[in-house]
Amino acid sequence: MTTIIAVNQKPLLHLSLLLLMLFFSSTESLRFELQSGTTKCISEDMKSSSMTVGKYSIVNPNEGYPLPDSHRVTVRVTSSHGNNYHYGDRVQSGQFAFVAAEAGDYMTCFWAVDSKPEVKLTIDLEWKTGVAAKDWSKVAKKGQVDVMEIELQKLQETVTSIHDEMFFLREREEEMQELNRTTDSRMFWLSLLSLLVCLSVAGLQLWHLKSFFEKKKII
Repeated sequence: MTTIIAVNQKPLLHLSLLLLMLFFSSTESLRFELQSGTTKCISEDMKSSSMTVGKYSIVNPNEGYPLPDSHRVTVRVTSSHGNNYHYGDRVQSGQFAFVAAEAGDYMTCFWAVDSKPEVKLTIDLEWKTGVAAKDWSKVAKKGQVDVMEIELQKLQETVTSIHDEMFFLREREEEMQELNRTTDSRMFWLSLLSLLVCLSVAGLQLWHLKSFFEKKKII
């Protein structure tokens, strides 16, 4: 919060950087390899009521020919609470779209079907959340509005997303502060208990030594 308030000298530059950070953090497009019989998961931290869309496909190793039957994956999208949002069984491509019901990490897991001999699959995944998940070209065609109005609508949606993201980060910060306070309190009582145990053990040792020396008539 403080950093954003203090950047008044170059508002356009910092606004552009902030928008770039938002779009880069809300769009994920990647390609990865997956060995048959293994699983790989990709996670995305999302806030509640955030829209997300995803599309995945197996890259064809031989263009112009159909994909072999061994090139299939099982895909599942779940939330951190275990809720299932998408499931594809032995597919070669697919897509998903939903609105997050709760905040947290959402995971898309790919399991490559086991085959003999083993094969290595290359998978393309495009995953968008928030403002990036909206298809603005369809909005323009449907409403038949001009380019300027679309840009203003984009900007409004972006500002709203930034506002929601800031409140989300503030809630996370409060949770972390509460966790730190709880940890400090527990560490204090643990240290106090350790000190009492050490003092008790030292007292017992002195008492035992004193009793031993008295029995031996050394003191």
